Amino acid sequence: MIIRAETSDDVARVRHVVLSAFGQADEADLVAALQASGDVEIALVAMHGDQLVGHILFSKLAAPAGCLGLAPVSVLPEFQNQGIGGALIRDGLDIATRKGWQAVFLLGEPAYYERFGFTVAAAHKFGTIYPKPYVMGLELTSGALDALDGALTYAQPFLDLES
Repeated sequence: MIIRAETSDDVARVRHVVLSAFGQADEADLVAALQASGDVEIALVAMHGDQLVGHILFSKLAAPAGCLGLAPVSVLPEFQNQGIGGALIRDGLDIATRKGWQAVFLLGEPAYYERFGFTVAAAHKFGTIYPKPYVMGLELTSGALDALDGALTYAQPFLDLES
């Protein structure tokens, strides 16, 4: 398996992976809206030979400054539970750290994302429209979240989903 940056040639195959992984269009439409809005900071794909089998996207948060949102992580159903999602997450976090981002937030299942260092506690002090037990954060720079507060605000395409 090879993980590489998403290119414009991948758009249709990424949509297929996201639709297949989630079984509905909401997440695929979100990816397309984030791509169109210019809010994508990191987008990676996992390749198995010539087949695109996984995708991950990190977008800029409107607030707090210097932070990213991770969503979605998608893997074709027949390739799930083989470590592809985890590899995409680790590689994305490594890139975000090297680029100097302060923290990453996500809405997800704690039992899965804790293995990558995300915690509900890291995101607890931030206001959010999402269910607090599933809002998680991870500092990429030690102590970065100590100086940040306020609302956790995703890019506009996320907010458009809620309306």
